Amino acid sequence: MIYFFAFLILLLAELGYFKLANRLNIIDKPNQRSSHSIVTLRGGGVVFYFGMVLYFILFKFNFPWFLSGLTLIAGISFADDLKPRPSWLRLCIHIVAMGLMFYQWGLFELPWYYTLISLIFCTGILNAYNFMDGINGITGGYSLVVVGVLWYINAYVTSFVDANFLYLAILALLVFNFFNFRKKARCFAGDVGSMSIAFIIVFLLGLLIIKTGDFSYILLLGLYGVDSILTIVHRLKLHENIFKAHRKHLFQILANELKIPHVLVSGIYMALQLAINVGLIFSHAHYWYALCVLILFSLLYMLFMKKYFRLHVS
Repeated sequence: MIYFFAFLILLLAELGYFKLANRLNIIDKPNQRSSHSIVTLRGGGVVFYFGMVLYFILFKFNFPWFLSGLTLIAGISFADDLKPRPSWLRLCIHIVAMGLMFYQWGLFELPWYYTLISLIFCTGILNAYNFMDGINGITGGYSLVVVGVLWYINAYVTSFVDANFLYLAILALLVFNFFNFRKKARCFAGDVGSMSIAFIIVFLLGLLIIKTGDFSYILLLGLYGVDSILTIVHRLKLHENIFKAHRKHLFQILANELKIPHVLVSGIYMALQLAINVGLIFSHAHYWYALCVLILFSLLYMLFMKKYFRLHVS
């Protein structure tokens, strides 16, 4: 029953945000780099932050340092949705937020280089997740697959986090997907959404890796990782500014140049990541499996771009 009321609260919070966004004109206008063609409300992904606040209130104020970091991430990202903020300011706040998350992990009790490596990886994942947002359903749908698999691991493989945390994250994702995972989305995640859910997933992955000592679990984000990293390499090869918006991700070419419906492209990414994650869970050699998967999808990415990138150029 508590989850029904939590879902209802999150749904009402999302609808309340829609009214605020309409009043304040928080919208996403299409431009030449967009993958959509109609004006749509931006920032609907703020419901991910609401979900974590609700978890904190309902379940004994658990993970306070994590929530403090998430609040900083959501705050600066929402401010950036309203009006672009200086990159140095966003970076500084992101570092402080990650420091709070590392403290929640207990990372500072380990040798210093663990903190440095974690800072590099987490910064990369957060920004990659933000860049990968761009078509209906991809952020919410892909994240639902990842969090759902994390729930399975927590329930049936190794317990690493309070299950209620995962349930509230899933409920928030369901609310967002109801309004976004459709042909004509009512809202987009915005930076506040993509950065918040990325921070939540990174926190969960960190807890899992620290508990098990198995770094292969990073493969739970493998498809996003391959697309993001190889797209950056591709853009560097083209002598482009990798920090500027673009439409060169594989999923964007599928949606824009090959005219595959957004929700179908998102569904493909979800299905592929789910298959990868299931294989990882039941693999007896996690690291070899992860290496083979990354090589396979890297080759597929390069073959795809070799054949279809000309459509984007033309």
